[in-house]
Formats: sequence, structure tokens, C-alpha cells
Amino acid sequence: MPTYRDEGVVLRTHKLGEADRIVTLLSRQHGKVRAVAKGVRRTASRFGARLEPGMVVDAQFYVGRSLDIVQQADTIGSYGADIADDYGRYTVAMAMLETADRLTDHEAGTQHYLLLVGALRSLARREHDAGMTLDAYLLRALSIAGWAPSFVDCAVTGAPGPHSAFVAQLGGVVADAVAPPGAVRLDAATLEVLGALLAGDWPVAESADERALAQATGVVAAYTQFHLERALRSLPHVDRSGV
Repeated sequence: MPTYRDEGVVLRTHKLGEADRIVTLLSRQHGKVRAVAKGVRRTASRFGARLEPGMVVDAQFYVGRSLDIVQQADTIGSYGADIADDYGRYTVAMAMLETADRLTDHEAGTQHYLLLVGALRSLARREHDAGMTLDAYLLRALSIAGWAPSFVDCAVTGAPGPHSAFVAQLGGVVADAVAPPGAVRLDAATLEVLGALLAGDWPVAESADERALAQATGVVAAYTQFHLERALRSLPHVDRSGV
């Protein structure tokens, strides 16, 4: 039976039978992988704890007919375990994993994998505010998927900005000439935060006031929901208090 080895982030798991589990991973080289981990729900399992959501592993797989089989898994990053004891960061991690699951498939490139691993690592190490880490991840993940938002120039005509009208359906800020009636208007501070989160400019993002950050979060949620075509189940549960 042919085998292959790859790094992967565990996105979600499902019970299978009495002792097995179906594990969905976002891998570095093979896109999304669904595989059976046999016996991992037994207390004597060799690698059950390594195959929990948020864990990053170096795994070997047997190629199966419909599902592959996990033969071996070694921990690269125990981010899921490091995050699990902090409810606020745990909810953020679940939103990231769900987003990655929704945006990727078997042909997913390494960019999605590297972005997710970096975001989980940052979250586990508490490098930045958890809510801001989530917003930055969502904007970048959507950009990799081909839906990069514009926060300066008009997303429709390309007219140089700044522009204040934001329309998720049109790809970001738009010039007044093409802005539909009732379009949301964003002030300069909010647009600066959004641009900083997209670019990973943390000094600028972290210097913003709470009002601009709150408005930016709403914009990110609306943009994400539109492009994913339905809301993330985990997003309403994200606890942004004190994280």
C-alpha cells in the first residue's frame, strides 16, 4: 500500500466506531487530507492527543480508497494544547480552523498552511491581542483565496483613494460615483486599522483606539461572511473580552 508523509494542522475530528476517529488536516503539500486514526480514542493510544484540533504534526499516511489512514504522527507544534486552557484564545482558534476548513480543498497551496500555522503560533505565544490576530488572519486568508479587499483605492474603478464607502459585495472601499445608496462609511482611523491588519503592520494596528478596532472587526466579519456565503458557526462564540 503506498504511503506519503507531510506536515499538517488538525482542523477537526469526528468519531468513527468505538475507538477510531476521522481527522481532517490542512497539510503543507497535499492540501486538505481526511484520514482515519485507528484506536486514538483508547487511553493507551500512542498519538491520540497529537491529533486534536489546532495541533501541528508531521504524519505518515497510508493511501486508502476513500479515506487515508494515519500510520504515525509526531508533534511539531502543540498549539491546540497551549491554547485550550484560555477560553478567549480557544474560541479564536476554532474560528481560524473553521475558516481554513471552509476555504481550502485538496488543491490548496502551502500559503494557507503557513498562514494558519503562523496565526496559531502567534495566538499560543500571546504575541498580539487574540481578536486582532483573528481579524488579521481572516483578511489574509481571504486574500490568498482570491478575495483581497481594497482599503485605499476604489475596488471597482481603481480610482486612487482614500475612499470612505465600504461595500463587501464590491470588494472593499469604492468611490462615491459607484457607491450604492446606504453604503457603510468608514473613517480614516478604521481604514488605517484594516490596512494594517491586512499588511501585518502590528505597531499601527495596536496603536488604534477601541472604537476604530471595534468598527474594523465588524467590517472583517461582514466581509468574511459574504465571501464564505454563510456565517462561520464559531464566530459568534468568539470571546473578545480580555484577550
